[in-house]
Amino acid sequence: MSHPISGPSARAVTIREVAAAAGVSVGTASKALSGTGKLREETRARVVSAAERLDFRPNATAQNLLAGRTFTVGLVTSDSFGRFSIPVMLGAEDALGAGQIAVFMCDTRDDPIREQHYVQRLLARRVEGLIVTGRRTEPRPSLGGRVPVPVVYAMTQSADPADLSVIPDDVGGGELATRHLLATGRTRIGHVTGPQRFLAANRRAAGMTAALAEAGLPLMGEVLFGEWSEEWGRQGADILLRAHPDVDAVFCGSDQIARGVAETLRERGRAIPGDVALVGFDNWEPMAVASRPPLTTVDMNLTDIGRAAATHLLSAIGGSPEPGGVRVMPASLVLRESTRGEPPPAGR
Repeated sequence: MSHPISGPSARAVTIREVAAAAGVSVGTASKALSGTGKLREETRARVVSAAERLDFRPNATAQNLLAGRTFTVGLVTSDSFGRFSIPVMLGAEDALGAGQIAVFMCDTRDDPIREQHYVQRLLARRVEGLIVTGRRTEPRPSLGGRVPVPVVYAMTQSADPADLSVIPDDVGGGELATRHLLATGRTRIGHVTGPQRFLAANRRAAGMTAALAEAGLPLMGEVLFGEWSEEWGRQGADILLRAHPDVDAVFCGSDQIARGVAETLRERGRAIPGDVALVGFDNWEPMAVASRPPLTTVDMNLTDIGRAAATHLLSAIGGSPEPGGVRVMPASLVLRESTRGEPPPAGR
């Protein structure tokens, strides 16, 4: 696996942001900036002004590829709920939108036959490339030589090292969460996470234990593997508190688990973060923000993953494919109330 890619010092402004600032649709913004389409001069001037004000820099690769043609790209996902694939798609659209490249999304529901059917349907529509995504980072079968267009994998990885895959940094995310808890003065940290069969759960746990070892501290008990659910979070917290009642922080493998842990902590009279600090993973906002208190959590930056995958795909469509392998995108920490507070006195 390659080293994580370091992001740019300043995030690039997207066509979506220019459109919002100008009060027009993404399509209208694209036409105004590319000089195409029939638009009122006032509208075109407003878009150009917004682009200049935001220092928008169009995707040069996408613009060069157009050359009078409109491309379409297929996004094939196994994530039926869209929790992971929609942010990936939005990032891809940001990279492709300036070149007016449409994205067709198809849900395979984890069915290989359904996937094959949709790939053929997309090829029949003459898509110029495919982005394959899902809700798990485990290696999956490559589409390989079965398709005549470039393919990039995002939030999942191909089992063929010749393919290019872009995935989140689960190990780095685990380290990031743990170092944050250590920085807030917590030293008795437990870990409640998802199924052991999931690569993401193991990598997040590995990142946590590495950060603890670096600080010369042990994990409170063992890694508690279970399900990606609030119910398991409640059960896991109960197991952890019975074995280690002096725990002062819990890092959870997902926001759903963290929300369940929070419920058990409240039922046991433990204040968050006064008695026990809590960190989740995913930055799934409907879950993290609605939690009591709102969760500090690790963001996998799925939109960045989609943007990077689409940029790599554009290069391949343009005849300059990048070497295969796995690109790991850095995670980031989103701070909320569940870790803001002083740790309890030692020995409590």
